[in-house]
Amino acid sequence: MKIERIATTLVDVPLRAPIGTAIHSIRSVGCVLVDVTTVDGAIGQSFAFTLNGDRLRALDETVTGLAHLAVGRPVYETTAIWDAIWNEINPTGHKGTTVSALSAIDVACWDAWGRTLGQPLHRVFGACRDSVDTYASSGLWLNASIDELVAEAAEFVAQGFRAVKLRIGSDDPDVDVARVRAVRTAVGDDIGLLVDANQKFTPKQAIRLGRRLEEFGLLWFEEPVSADDLVGHADARAALDTPIASGETEYTRFGMQAMLDARAADVLMPDLQRIGGYTEFRRAAAAAASRHVPVSSHFFTEHSLALAGSLSNCISVEHVDWFAPLFHEHAELCDGRLLVPDRPGHGFTFDPAAVDRYRVR
Repeated sequence: MKIERIATTLVDVPLRAPIGTAIHSIRSVGCVLVDVTTVDGAIGQSFAFTLNGDRLRALDETVTGLAHLAVGRPVYETTAIWDAIWNEINPTGHKGTTVSALSAIDVACWDAWGRTLGQPLHRVFGACRDSVDTYASSGLWLNASIDELVAEAAEFVAQGFRAVKLRIGSDDPDVDVARVRAVRTAVGDDIGLLVDANQKFTPKQAIRLGRRLEEFGLLWFEEPVSADDLVGHADARAALDTPIASGETEYTRFGMQAMLDARAADVLMPDLQRIGGYTEFRRAAAAAASRHVPVSSHFFTEHSLALAGSLSNCISVEHVDWFAPLFHEHAELCDGRLLVPDRPGHGFTFDPAAVDRYRVR
């Protein structure tokens, strides 16, 4: 059951159309696909990504440069592998590309172990559910017109989603209010509505806008201020009735602990790539649970389902379809909830034809 090799493949997956947020313009996602192969033939898979494929080769070199710390170890020694990589990256830092590479190796090792056992990972971790709430997050971007938002929101509801997320962050708050009002009117009061400002505002701006948005019954107001302004987050949280969600930009359990200590968010949103993989996500979720704070995974829809099926304080998984073209299998929506796969490992495998189609040559 020892790890024989770790291989990477670079792909660049175009989005259906360029999109915009308050801080990004995105046309594609470049991915480092990771295969962990054991001497017994089990293959665990994962990926890390960069927007628009920027710095993709640097991410790949970091993954391959850390692979030797896992090769030759039993695949079930996930914690030992995680610790070895954590110690190795100390000189270059415990944030950024180094943690992204650690995360990709960790997820692939866990997947290989689940496949060796022939068991879904949420059962290996200790299952608590077989489906989880979700929200449509592949649309309703800042660059869309109100007419486009209304049509897209209606389409998400027709697909079976019971909640949708809208990006805000216009320079004119009246524009944001009008956009939220239009989407709320389009989907009705029975559909959950979330907004994401992508760190656009100062705390005072966020509070002023947040008060105007409270009439729409939002499920949460995400990243209202700069991710590193934990005091600003806490000020917005104290001033508003709408829950504050944040944490996708924080790294490892230490970043989550800082947010918990600052009382910066009502919902923490660990990102599987930035948090440190399955091993560290579970630690961060446990820290949040000790404060009675729920978590909701950011991006990585397919690979986050194993966590959602085993963490009792995970309230939802973000549904993003950017990476879906890479997989044989697809996340299944049933009665507005995502099903946790009962296939071995995390339950998803890369489609070789798709990998070849999007390969960076």
